[in-house]
Amino acid sequence: MSEHSKIFETHYQNYCRQIQAIDLDAIKKRLNIQVKNNIAHVRLFDQTYQVSGRGIFDEANKKADYVTCVILSKYLLNCPDQSYLDADWCTFRDFKKESHFTNANFFNSDTTRKIIDFFSGRLIELKTAAEHIQGVNEQTDLAYDLSFSFTALPRLSLLLLVNEADDDFPADCKVLFQRQGEYYLDPESLAMTSGLLAQKLIRADETKGD
Repeated sequence: MSEHSKIFETHYQNYCRQIQAIDLDAIKKRLNIQVKNNIAHVRLFDQTYQVSGRGIFDEANKKADYVTCVILSKYLLNCPDQSYLDADWCTFRDFKKESHFTNANFFNSDTTRKIIDFFSGRLIELKTAAEHIQGVNEQTDLAYDLSFSFTALPRLSLLLLVNEADDDFPADCKVLFQRQGEYYLDPESLAMTSGLLAQKLIRADETKGD
């Protein structure tokens, strides 16, 4: 087992122990999730995962990848003491809770930059990829060539806005969050969630027709 795999497994087992101590039935309404036999069933973008003290698995009972495990674990462990509902869109930097500069850099490099670099000049392909992972074409007052919303988690949606490059301006990409999201995930996990969106869009395009 590689050093990276050992670190992942250590964190994974630690998260499982913490989740084992949670009364999932007590938090299911606040998170708007289903719980059966003390197993939380949580939708993350286009897939549903089973999360419990015994592990984090996808619909095929395959162990989830590291990023998914962190996001889902933090989502359950950070459950607030009440439901927060503020669906207004905001940027990553707009969150009131402390957002470290490194997290902002991670957000830019692993989300917006990745999407722009991969889909530059390929707006139709980006639209197809967004639809493939169950994105919803949004009509907004914002003037963008493409606008799609994604339900990342119950209580947290993301809004993808993209403008193609033209003679006057370079290509532009923004990912906005529902403002309530900061009550359900810490800044690092929020940045990881938007990064996962970028990964899913790229993977959807790379595997089309498979």
